[in-house]
Amino acid sequence: MTERVTGTPGRRTLLGAAVLGTAALGLTGTAAQAAERGRGGSGSGHGSLRDLPVPTVIGHRGASGYRPEHTLGSYQLALDLGAHIVEQDLVPTKDGHLVCRHENDITGTTDVADHPEFAGRRTTKTIDGVSYTGWFTEDFTLAELKTLRATERLPGNRPDNTLYDGRWTVPTFEEVLRWADKEGRKRGKPVWLYVETKHPTYFRSLGLGLEEPLARLLRRYGRDRRTAPLILQSFEPGSIQRLARLVDTPRVVLLSGPTSRPWDFVEAGDPRTVADLIKPAGLKWIASYAQGIGPTLDLIIPKDASGRLTRPTTLVKDAHARGLRLHPYTLRNENGFLPADFRRGSDPNAYGDVFGAYAAYFATGIDGIFTDHPDTALLAAADFNGR
Repeated sequence: MTERVTGTPGRRTLLGAAVLGTAALGLTGTAAQAAERGRGGSGSGHGSLRDLPVPTVIGHRGASGYRPEHTLGSYQLALDLGAHIVEQDLVPTKDGHLVCRHENDITGTTDVADHPEFAGRRTTKTIDGVSYTGWFTEDFTLAELKTLRATERLPGNRPDNTLYDGRWTVPTFEEVLRWADKEGRKRGKPVWLYVETKHPTYFRSLGLGLEEPLARLLRRYGRDRRTAPLILQSFEPGSIQRLARLVDTPRVVLLSGPTSRPWDFVEAGDPRTVADLIKPAGLKWIASYAQGIGPTLDLIIPKDASGRLTRPTTLVKDAHARGLRLHPYTLRNENGFLPADFRRGSDPNAYGDVFGAYAAYFATGIDGIFTDHPDTALLAAADFNGR
């Protein structure tokens, strides 16, 4: 879900809320009217997908545009900025604890390379068919992992975030659940979490299956019910199906490029691609065990060869027809991550016309969006809803 952009960072300046004429993109109609905010109790409380505002603003790995991702500092800032949901990605330690990292390769998100005692742990592994060299969470006990400190993953793009390098440790998911309960009690309403199982087939092959320990934690903290303020997500449909047998928590299937295949499909010899899953029959199959999909933004509005947006697909209409919500990923403020239509100037790390990009995507009728910059997304959502 991340694209690396390099270059000399420029001054970060929002370039106004200019909205691209939607006719040029073939965008007609509007999204659903804004839903009311949830009014559940404190702590884990009760929630409902129907209580979430539309468009829902999801803090991608927290407020990762401003703080090192998947740290309690990033999660706290996302919540303080007003994100409706805060996202966690889960990987296991050697002794079976679930921790929050976007990948099990922690080379670029911790200071592990500065620890000579772990130099011998550097290795090369093949994960979901791709070779990686570095340090991996499954080779560390939780106690060992807690001696490391989190760092900014994209220092070339977000040098300001490096100010916070070393401030936080790698959080366990249980620590996040406790944090969410504490913040929920303080705020008088539940804190919503969006939780992804990373590489579940790979970890199950190591005897470190993610779903069972995750389900135990959800039951322990009262987030195992259909009305729990938490959404489960995975790029592997099999992981979501397994979770559906363990808990009633709402579930979403993530979808990458149209020619890609979920890794559990590859392992099982299932020939279906994402292009098959976004057809009516595929969406009907997903709706039999999940409540939504998390497609790439390109599955909502494809880009042409120059990187500019073209006409929207029918995915929003088709998914809604089968009762599925759509939470696509990921919109960021920087030019290098935006469609070419909305880039301003030549600095890839300067902010572009992200408000115009939000307007284009919101006009398709999506139910929410993952973003590294929740405050910007909230302003765009308010513009879209006429507030």
